[in-house]
Amino acid sequence: MVDAINILKEKRKAIILSHYYQDKEIQDIADFIGDSLELSRQAANTNADVIVFCGVHFMAETAKILCPNKTVLLPDIEAGCTLADDCPADEFRKFRKKHPNHIVVSYINCTAAVKAQSDLICTSSNAVDLVKQLPKDRPILFAPDKNLGKWVQKRSGRELTFWPGSCVVHETFSEEALLKLKIEHPEAEIIAHPECQSNLLDLANFIGSTSKLLQRVEESSSNTFIVLTEPGILHQMEIKVPGKKYLEVPGIDGCSCNACPYMRLNTLEKLLSCLQKMSPKIEMDEKLRSKAFIPIKKMLEMSK
Repeated sequence: MVDAINILKEKRKAIILSHYYQDKEIQDIADFIGDSLELSRQAANTNADVIVFCGVHFMAETAKILCPNKTVLLPDIEAGCTLADDCPADEFRKFRKKHPNHIVVSYINCTAAVKAQSDLICTSSNAVDLVKQLPKDRPILFAPDKNLGKWVQKRSGRELTFWPGSCVVHETFSEEALLKLKIEHPEAEIIAHPECQSNLLDLANFIGSTSKLLQRVEESSSNTFIVLTEPGILHQMEIKVPGKKYLEVPGIDGCSCNACPYMRLNTLEKLLSCLQKMSPKIEMDEKLRSKAFIPIKKMLEMSK
């Protein structure tokens, strides 16, 4: 199957992009693995004719926004995102009208229709830095992740108004299970994604995006890490720093089941099928794409 995918990839002049939260089989075949910011840059700069995005729908949409003339494929069109779904465009429009003077900063984990209503897009990698660059005399509305927003507010020193959304994966970690793991492994360093709830972030030794967490395990002198994010990242940690130990944190119900069910809808079989059929394909109205492009372009420019 891997050979067939590689043959078709060459034939289609395609590039395979994978998020860290994909199954390890997909990570191993991808041309590039990264977080949302890194994947956005790769999509914007690729010379490939076809982008196969192994992630979730909003990520493939972002690639299409950046590359309107390229074919963008998503192995499973049902690979959505609870955080993006938590912020319907019509409801967000009403929310914006209640805060007319605010600069709207939206986390990249949102639909194209919400991006089109935003002044600036951010990722967990650059959110703090971007918010710090905004005019101090303007209030800021932050959407859709309230947990990330609270962390950005704390780190940036700016007062933010939050849309009340959250990620189902990062909401399910158990504080009790985390404390138990820390007691069992007192030498362990707790590293966390800022989409986690604030009570868990307060217990973390290091907080950062998926790429920053990966960088942390490479640079830290610790040999054991309790990892508070989707466990797909552990595969890259084990590849880059194989001599260290990485521990998952169980969910509230006691099971180690924090894999994103939507990310895991993509499989090698579906990846092969989408290259064979050139479908499912991301389609987008040009007027919507153009509006959504403006805040993403601003993010990329401000992140240089």
